[in-house]
Amino acid sequence: MKNRPAIAVSGLHRGENPQPGAAVIASLRRRFPGLRLVGLSYDPLESGLYGQGPDHADIAYLIPYPGVGTRALLERLSDIHAREGLAAVIPCLDSEIQNYIDLHDDLEAMGIRSMLPSHAAFDARHKASLYDLCRKIGIAAPMTRVAMNEFTVTQFAEEIGYPVYVKGRLYEAELVGSQLELAAACQEIVRVWGWPIIVQEVIVGEEYDIAGVGDGAGGIMASCTIRKLLRTSHGKGFAGIVIDNPELDELARLIIQALKWNGPFELEFLKGNGKPYTLFEINPRFPAWIDFPSQIGCNMPALVGERLLGVRSKGSERCAVGRMFVRHSMDVVGDFADFAAMSTSGERLIGSGEG
Repeated sequence: MKNRPAIAVSGLHRGENPQPGAAVIASLRRRFPGLRLVGLSYDPLESGLYGQGPDHADIAYLIPYPGVGTRALLERLSDIHAREGLAAVIPCLDSEIQNYIDLHDDLEAMGIRSMLPSHAAFDARHKASLYDLCRKIGIAAPMTRVAMNEFTVTQFAEEIGYPVYVKGRLYEAELVGSQLELAAACQEIVRVWGWPIIVQEVIVGEEYDIAGVGDGAGGIMASCTIRKLLRTSHGKGFAGIVIDNPELDELARLIIQALKWNGPFELEFLKGNGKPYTLFEINPRFPAWIDFPSQIGCNMPALVGERLLGVRSKGSERCAVGRMFVRHSMDVVGDFADFAAMSTSGERLIGSGEG
């Protein structure tokens, strides 16, 4: 067990489909230079396990895939906690959040704190529930249908009209323009995520993101709004610019107030010509670009870290309008022996190991 506070962070991969964990780690280091950061990984090929830098954990451990269930996760976290003395955990992947919410009380009893939405809020933001939530609070949303079999998938796609998005319950989205493409996309999504399949109307327009932290009582502790300038085929923002948009600010306020959201969030909107801002996603974690606002004074992971560690907040600045980011990817060089060791032992010391 280490003699300094430790926070565990998951989602360490950076690439075409980057995960938020590395950006969260870099942001936490700006506020807490002496904090011990423990990486949690599902795959020994996650890029954040190799090389060194401010966006790397001090040590990393493999943990069971979310589908294995809460018991296996709790046992693994208990083992890591015995070695690291975890004060808190910040899960950064959609597919694992439900498990951490289910384990909230067990982890609290061990002394591991988290900042997560309630079961009700988490369920309400699900892709399958989002359309109904938006209708309830008066916010535009793409027409969405939930299909439980191949027949209803086809029926709903024809009802909405091609092209449509087909999405997994937790993750994965494919744009399809015909029944043939629909069948192939559904087969792949069901293979990985199972049923149901979400069929959703395509809204064409500019994309906007709001990253923020909810205080659990209906308020927003801090937020940053960007317009995406470049996105990958997975929808990840690879370039964006900070904007001032009171209309989007008000929509975010209504959503977070209605859900009484606790912890990190990302709201994704589209704006088509002559159409209102349309909410098409609420993600229950930070986006992969969260280190960008941290670099310009709006350090939202630090706000979460302060609350989890019980330290006085230094507050957060508003993101300056006109500041922008462009994602830069590069190769991480390492030794195969490190990969082999991570694969077999399930852990790897990344930093100096001092503590």
